[in-house]
Amino acid sequence: MRALLLLPFLALPAAAASYRLPPETAALAPGPDMQTVQATCTVCHSPDYITTQPRGLADPTAFWTAEVTKMRKAYGAQVDDDTVPLIVKYLATTYGH
Repeated sequence: MRALLLLPFLALPAAAASYRLPPETAALAPGPDMQTVQATCTVCHSPDYITTQPRGLADPTAFWTAEVTKMRKAYGAQVDDDTVPLIVKYLATTYGH
């Protein structure tokens, strides 16, 4: 009998939530294919994720290749095979040293 009393409440839709995000403060450094990286990578995360990665890497190309591969395989980033080298080159050149 108690279940019948709760039944009308179970059918009520949840109220829509509205969130106001803080303004973005990080920006990608200028460089060739920066717009490609901006359009592709920041769909899922802030530029902060890129700008706070380690610097002074022994092999920046290997590091950024592994990062882009991780984003594609583990997190499902929609990055075309042809776009990967452009992203890796920008990241390795701009944030690898």
